[in-house]
Amino acid sequence: MPAEIFGPSFAFLPRAELLTFEEIALVASELVQLGARTLRVTGGEPLVRRDLERLIVLLRSLDQAEALNGERLDLALTTNGSLLKGLAEPLRSAGLDRVTVSLDSLNATTFATMSGSALPLEGVLEGIAAAVAAGFRGIKLNAVVRRGLNDEEIPALVEYARAEGHTLRLIEYMDVGTTNGWRLEEVLPASEIVERIHALHPIEPIGPSRPGEVANRYRYLDGAGEVGIIASVTAPFCGDCTRARVSADGQLYTCLFAATGSDLKPYLRPRPDPAGLLGALRGIWEARSDRYSELRDAETPHRFPKVEMFRVGG
Repeated sequence: MPAEIFGPSFAFLPRAELLTFEEIALVASELVQLGARTLRVTGGEPLVRRDLERLIVLLRSLDQAEALNGERLDLALTTNGSLLKGLAEPLRSAGLDRVTVSLDSLNATTFATMSGSALPLEGVLEGIAAAVAAGFRGIKLNAVVRRGLNDEEIPALVEYARAEGHTLRLIEYMDVGTTNGWRLEEVLPASEIVERIHALHPIEPIGPSRPGEVANRYRYLDGAGEVGIIASVTAPFCGDCTRARVSADGQLYTCLFAATGSDLKPYLRPRPDPAGLLGALRGIWEARSDRYSELRDAETPHRFPKVEMFRVGG
């Protein structure tokens, strides 16, 4: 969240406008009825939400849903890692399966520039270590690559992830929201990212781990794990997107680049209406026609207002 916009005087939403954990769990339960099998807690920064582990417990209880037929939901969390040191163990105990940490650079100065905040890089690395100590495996590290800013640090990120046994995911710089100053010339194409990695350690493509996976997966030929590339700009995947996003204030977004959402609160307040909620979710999803990434060009960001990423996550 850019500090020049969201400074000390910025008026954030009143707490009463945010969904309660129970309301979030109800929305999730109806999405499970419609086929959702992965639930990801994201942000903004989800770890600033007090008692977040209680939400994980509620989401974990959805494993009992009849629609799952004994299948276990995949519960994941994406975080900037700054608060993970003290929360990794409680989250793991609550039933969280996987953790993804945003790590755009291993250089403290570049890291600060990319994050747009005063978060210390050291604290993020300590959070990743805490997640490992808490028993999380298959930790993913997300790095947005911007040409001329952190693209020369791809080798360092690759070596760090390989050495620590984590999966690095390199993401083409996207025009999410309207405040990040996106320019097409700052996009390092996925094809070039692959070439740079292959020059360091030879890799080969492998298939997706599940339908609708957004990252193209590659494995190192020497057996040291894998790396993922997300190419939303140069190789859009709108056609098989399976992701819906629910904001903290109850707006359902069917695209990361959506301008508006659909308000779910009328089905949650003043009293829950599960049947109405299920019908609304089904109708919104079936009617979606989002294909922003397929339509994007250099001028697109100036023509279409979009929801900021801190409201809907990645």
